[in-house]
Amino acid sequence: MSWEKLSQFLVKEHVGIFKAANNFDIFDLNGGDKVLECREPNLGMITKIFRFTDYKRMTPFEIIITDTHGKQVVKIKRGISIFLSKVEVFNEKDQYIGGFAQKFFSIGGKFDVMDKSGNAVCTLKGKWTGWDFKFLQGETEFAHVTKKWAGLGKELFTSADNYVLEMSDKVKDKPDLKRLILAAVMCIDMVLKE
Repeated sequence: MSWEKLSQFLVKEHVGIFKAANNFDIFDLNGGDKVLECREPNLGMITKIFRFTDYKRMTPFEIIITDTHGKQVVKIKRGISIFLSKVEVFNEKDQYIGGFAQKFFSIGGKFDVMDKSGNAVCTLKGKWTGWDFKFLQGETEFAHVTKKWAGLGKELFTSADNYVLEMSDKVKDKPDLKRLILAAVMCIDMVLKE
């Protein structure tokens, strides 16, 4: 089944004790089939070195999400980040579709999700007490992301995380917004929660 028709996803990070790149597989939550792959194919040596330091959250990234046939669905880019992250998102044709601007002094983490014109289409808000994030436009919820616990042994000795992403019917006919939400899930991990 095509990922565009789905609304519930399981995002599984690849297990690794010493890994610099963030690699995820994205599954249909209900059917269990892998529908997308998320990779950092162009990670430079200096960035790899800094990923093992306290400066990890400041390192640049270029994440490419592909379908199971290797066709690009979304590309996510960020340069070096000193204080606040500004992230750009591109579609399958490498056309800019929007991005994210991190909110300063937000407890739990907060992003404005912006369209290609720079207008906020929704806000990603998180709870500082746990791994629970919502994509909201006012009181309307577009999507919800929670952490799926992988077990004590896996959590203690690796940095692997699993997430459940549930998108509402309100984004069904909005392909750019759906791509932006998918991209933002990767940014939660890379920017807010590392």
